[in-house]
Amino acid sequence: MTSDPAFRPATAVLLAAGLGTRMKSSRPKALQHLAGGPMLAHLLRNAAEVFDRLVVVIGPEMADVADVAAPYPVVIQHERLGTAHAALQAVQWFGDGDVAVLYADNPLISAQTLTALLDERRKPDVGLALLAMRPADPARYGRVVTNAGNVERIVEWSDATPEERAIDLCNAGVLCADAADFRRWLEAVGNDNAKGEFYLTDVVDMAVAEHAQVRAVEAVEDELRGVNSRSELAQAEAALQKRLRQNAMDNGVTLVAPETVFLATDTQLAADVLVEPNVVFGPGVVVHEGAVIRAFSHLEGCEVHSGAVIGPYARLRPETIIGENARVGNFVELKSAELGAGVKVNHLSYLGNAQVGAQSNIGAGTIVCNYDGVFKHTTSIGKNTFVGSNSVLVAPVEIGDNALIAAGSTITNNVPQDALALGRARQTTKPERGKLFKDALKAKKENG
Repeated sequence: MTSDPAFRPATAVLLAAGLGTRMKSSRPKALQHLAGGPMLAHLLRNAAEVFDRLVVVIGPEMADVADVAAPYPVVIQHERLGTAHAALQAVQWFGDGDVAVLYADNPLISAQTLTALLDERRKPDVGLALLAMRPADPARYGRVVTNAGNVERIVEWSDATPEERAIDLCNAGVLCADAADFRRWLEAVGNDNAKGEFYLTDVVDMAVAEHAQVRAVEAVEDELRGVNSRSELAQAEAALQKRLRQNAMDNGVTLVAPETVFLATDTQLAADVLVEPNVVFGPGVVVHEGAVIRAFSHLEGCEVHSGAVIGPYARLRPETIIGENARVGNFVELKSAELGAGVKVNHLSYLGNAQVGAQSNIGAGTIVCNYDGVFKHTTSIGKNTFVGSNSVLVAPVEIGDNALIAAGSTITNNVPQDALALGRARQTTKPERGKLFKDALKAKKENG
């Protein structure tokens, strides 16, 4: 913690106790996935850039949500009695400074918007700042009624007059205030309403009643949209993917058909990477400068070095590393595999728990049998080795540098460097027997 006397700490309370009933899911709402990760993780990552302390409010029996929240502390809302009640459960973490209350089902709020919210709250005489938006369809949102730049009240759609319904500035639910004021307001919120719940929006009325200045900070709808249903989850995914694609292109990545490429939030694509249409990047992918990812490929948990070409129709699974200028072609699947520089695996192959030395060539239809039904075993292939088509390598096995594996071989023993290995039945050819066999079949067919 800084010793600067002007330093003012900021705490974010993330409300993540929602069950997500409208999702029709046994998974809590905070754990629904966007761009390869749970919604809560997206919000935690952005909030951590702005706030000094984070605390997450969860419901009972939500250990899986607590796991995502780690290493940040969690508190439990044992009874779901509304948003103000949820925020109040974290009051012991408020400390000094400022406090903002965020929602796990608003996962797309950027660090820039959160910074703007905090900066607005810290302006002289501003007692409370809130986030607001102007959505394309504002019907279901509460309206933010302002006067001379100050928020006077928030009116729910059902309670709004025709004049108030015409207002397009809508409440996004996120509030930020001085910690002591927030604590006092939360403790005073009542539940005299149809549902008997404690609503965070009542804090706005309390601040106005005390003549505190309440200011609205506007952000775009895509950042502030709530995610409460599967259709809204799909809308949020689309908005986030658009943001991720644009960021990639702004940093020198070519996306031939951006709308068909799907990225995870942690996807790292270097400048001059080319991505063809219909490519999916799962979590944990790093692609270095100048690599090409061809159409219909799927990558997760892997690293692709400069100049490599992947696909089309390739699948790279976790713990896979592709060396510089290597080639991984169509209908090739790699899992826990490391390919050295210049390696070629161009067609119809599976390599699992395998290491392949530089400049080796793996022929079409090569399969590494790495699993015996209980344990995984490794295969090591040296440099400048050629594995002929339709070969089966039964792990554990080691093949040395400059070796040659004849096509169609089943290799069960180690092969030393410079050796030729054959593991197949010897061909037998019987002259004229092919014609005789076909004639016999035709005769049988004609005779019924």
